[in-house]
Amino acid sequence: MALVRTEGEVFAVSDICSHANVSLSEGEVEDCQIECWLHGSSFDLRTGKPSGLPATRPVPVYPVKIEGDDVLVSVTQES
Repeated sequence: MALVRTEGEVFAVSDICSHANVSLSEGEVEDCQIECWLHGSSFDLRTGKPSGLPATRPVPVYPVKIEGDDVLVSVTQES
């Protein structure tokens, strides 16, 4: 699982790219997208949907809740 804080929000997505079995947390984050460092596919942090090739399948996203200083992530996938 990769936790990402961007644009004032915290997101949780699967850390494994759906195209290649590599870690997404090593990629760049911009405009609520995380980019796979290996082939350049980007995934929407809110929905997990890819925004370009070579990935065609979404990555799982997980509900996040902030309680004080704690970041709580449900292990139940949203998508």
